[in-house]
Amino acid sequence: MRRRLTALIACLGLLAAVLVLGAVLSRSTNSKPSQTALAGNSVLDPGTPLSGQAADFTLTDQFGQRVSLRSFRGRVVILAFNDSECTTVCPLTTTAMVDAKEMLGAAGSRVALLGIDANPSATSVKDVRAYSSVHGMLHQWQFLTASFPELKRVWNAYGIAVQIIRGQIDHTPALFVISPQGKLAKLYLTQMSYASIPQLGQLLAQESSSLLPGHPAVRSRLSYAQIASVSTHSSVSLPRAGGGTVRLGPGAAPHLSVFFATWDSEVLGLSRQLEALDRYQARARAHRLPSLVAVDEGSVEPSASALPAFLRGLARPLSYPVAVDDSGRVADGYEVQDEPWFVLTSATGRILWNYDVSTQGMLSPAALAKDVRAALSTPAAVSKPTTDAVPGGLSGSPAPLAAVHAQAGRLLGSESDLAARIAELHGYPVVINAWASWCTPCQEEFPLFASASERFGRQVAFLGVDTDDSAGDATSFLAKHPVSYPSYQSTISQISSLAAIDGLPTTIFLDRNGKVAYVHTGQYESQGTLNQDVEAHALGG
Repeated sequence: MRRRLTALIACLGLLAAVLVLGAVLSRSTNSKPSQTALAGNSVLDPGTPLSGQAADFTLTDQFGQRVSLRSFRGRVVILAFNDSECTTVCPLTTTAMVDAKEMLGAAGSRVALLGIDANPSATSVKDVRAYSSVHGMLHQWQFLTASFPELKRVWNAYGIAVQIIRGQIDHTPALFVISPQGKLAKLYLTQMSYASIPQLGQLLAQESSSLLPGHPAVRSRLSYAQIASVSTHSSVSLPRAGGGTVRLGPGAAPHLSVFFATWDSEVLGLSRQLEALDRYQARARAHRLPSLVAVDEGSVEPSASALPAFLRGLARPLSYPVAVDDSGRVADGYEVQDEPWFVLTSATGRILWNYDVSTQGMLSPAALAKDVRAALSTPAAVSKPTTDAVPGGLSGSPAPLAAVHAQAGRLLGSESDLAARIAELHGYPVVINAWASWCTPCQEEFPLFASASERFGRQVAFLGVDTDDSAGDATSFLAKHPVSYPSYQSTISQISSLAAIDGLPTTIFLDRNGKVAYVHTGQYESQGTLNQDVEAHALGG
């Protein structure tokens, strides 16, 4: 079973979790440049001030020792809730925790790093020890676990939502700072952004310093301005493991990349999987498929020696290059949401296909070649760059649908404007996809809707609803994820007047009379499943 952590738990009721703690949501209005930059950084949580005593607990650490929160009185505690088998946000969180302590220098000895297991299926001491070991944190923190009922009581005390959805672990990516007096000080939520990890570490260090006597200096002066990612449309040279460089970006042909980190080996047969990709590389050469480049996410490796040691342990050298992304900017630009993670880009840099190994299982070389060929045969892959967002196959659509296509990729008005558009589309089935830029499952299924809207767009109207999101983030997201239809801005409460929304993503199918025919809750994980639902619930079979 593969496990993952959604980048933001707002899909599962994050606000409710914060209210349980009695937090007062507030963003600083300080006009200092650092605060202004922080306020404008959409992938860095500035922290929510908390009050009240932190709930005590006594759990077992990775060495089998009983540990209580009260035993850390006199020290600042940075407390995170982490899935012991996580390959998404948790490693970003723990890297930031270690960074924070290091940024305090000698004063770091007055800061304790604690983790509490948030995986109900992997709660043994062996599980928390394995995570601590592969992340180089065996002696840098205490990762606590207990029986499921004991853990659940602690989760509830801290407002942590934990769910298993289609076999995957989803939990609130919460990180608390607790004062030396045992008082709750701040709540931070880790975003799925590799490049912002040092910034989060600095925030934690500064908050810890403010709670310590004498306010020790933080040995870091990073700007909080959002760090620009390296887009798939940009060329970049990365250091190559063993020497030299590797170039990524647009070129004469499509490219296939696989992003990974050595700690993926905790829950995956990483060595075996990377060695098997040699067979794909041979197929690529023989059948003119895109060649493969592996990218190690150095920004979250436990040390600079982790990758060289891992590569030395392989049965034989890999036949494809391994690049190192030390900044995290490439992973962010390639929209990596988990590890290992495949990304296929066109010659112009457009993302054609991605694949999450952790949740969907490793592809055999033959299956990988088949999926790559299929992605290369889509209209998006074969079309030439154009400023017209509407695919040529949709030309000549009926006027109401052509009007939808003419607004492709745009972010339009409110829920009332959406209602007016639905009324204009009377007589045509409508597929409405509720999404948000911060929702990882939404990001993963968006290419499927791009394809489906091109295939069925002459008969079915597709519309998006950007939900509980900022206009800036949504616009940026749409620029990176071209589709043949517009999206409207709304909230979950507003869109729920059309159909019940239990979380994001949700897809609502309306019949030709504007009545709800079917509601699909959750992510579409394959093109075939989405297309079948369009045929069954929009076109009526």
